[in-house]
Amino acid sequence: MKKKILYVDDEEINLRLFKNTFRHDYEILTAVSAAQGFEILKTTPVDLVITDQRMPDITGVEFLGLVQEKFPGIPPGRLIISVYSDPEDIDLAFRNYQLFRFISKPWDQKELYEIIKKAINNE
Repeated sequence: MKKKILYVDDEEINLRLFKNTFRHDYEILTAVSAAQGFEILKTTPVDLVITDQRMPDITGVEFLGLVQEKFPGIPPGRLIISVYSDPEDIDLAFRNYQLFRFISKPWDQKELYEIIKKAINNE
């Protein structure tokens, strides 16, 4: 059975690109908002949460904080994929919200594949 990844990003093109790239290896669930991501998490167990950092209503770090609070059973590896990074926010996510890695956009397919594999396996 394929591992499930939830990717939250307010830009649908990023969601489509990610899904098209990794759908053969993983079951990809996508959400264009944190609210939509939370709705998915209420009903579907996932193996990895990936989020953009800069979104209209909430940052990726804030999203991961709420995931940590509301869904403590989700495995620990979490990723932020973003052009934007505030070092203090990212450090907070590493310290408190089980951030596994921050990845800058645009991402490299082979590198991201390896990072995802390590995050899911908690390596």
